Amino acid sequence: MRVSVSSAAVAAASGLGFGLSLIVAIGAQNIFVLRQGISGRHVSAVVTVCVVSDIVLIAAGVGGFGLIVESAPQVVAVAHYAGAAFLIGYAALAARRVFTSATVVAESARATVAFDATVVTCLALTWLNPHVYLDTVVLLGSFANTYASPDRWFLGAGAMLASALWFTALGFGARLLRPLFASPFAWRVLDSVIAMTLLALGIGLLCSV
Repeated sequence: MRVSVSSAAVAAASGLGFGLSLIVAIGAQNIFVLRQGISGRHVSAVVTVCVVSDIVLIAAGVGGFGLIVESAPQVVAVAHYAGAAFLIGYAALAARRVFTSATVVAESARATVAFDATVVTCLALTWLNPHVYLDTVVLLGSFANTYASPDRWFLGAGAMLASALWFTALGFGARLLRPLFASPFAWRVLDSVIAMTLLALGIGLLCSV
């Protein structure tokens, strides 16, 4: 099948823009990446997990998996409850940190111990969050399937690039904020925002079931 360079470029640009519009938002995953970036803990691993996960989910959406998800309401409901439980639990952990001293130096000192926990938490925040499936598999997948093949795969590639650019910028760019978080008070403020945001997201999931 002959591919038009112009149509492929338009599709890729559309995927890049649409992908950024979905990814660049306050959410559990972005908050976690931001916190890891500021603390300097396992940033490469966290960014890699987020980007690879998005690539898999975007490919599933472009491949039509979103139609299967929409036809299984029981699975969606279970995912909502599981995601809500995890988000509320993680919000509780963030709230607990508000009442403890936490500086960049102290957090970095525990980095080697917490690597596995960091990766598992990142995977859970990605794969147990129904919003991720709604954005990448259902919404982006539905948008991609309005394009003829193979243009929809160029659109998917654009969305994958958007994910890679965003998480790389967020994870590694967050270190510019590190001077602001040299005191325990700044970390308490950040964790307070994290706790309230994740609690709101968790409650929102429960209310949407």
